Amino acid sequence: MLVSAPLMLMLAAAPQSGDAVGAGRKAYSECLSKEIQPALDKKVTLSEFQSTLKSKCGAKEAAFRAAVVADDKSGGMSDKDAQADADDQIAEYVDKITGEFEDYSQPGG
Repeated sequence: MLVSAPLMLMLAAAPQSGDAVGAGRKAYSECLSKEIQPALDKKVTLSEFQSTLKSKCGAKEAAFRAAVVADDKSGGMSDKDAQADADDQIAEYVDKITGEFEDYSQPGG
């Protein structure tokens, strides 16, 4: 599936050690990725797509967030900074997947 190829490249760069952050990242990104094609088939709006991501991938996002925060804090990062790091990482995945959705939603995409 070409739609998720860029996201899969991000996964390839992720740690593959089986740690909680890597596992959470993989589960979350796979959840996001698998929602593109059904949304394209249904011709939903960007707003509807974003709502679908929140509802269908919210639990995996929460698990990924918790893993990132715990890992960061175990490395000595403050809770505030760990939360900000998790926010940034999640936003990167969401931005990437919504960008792909927008690209493929365009005529000829």
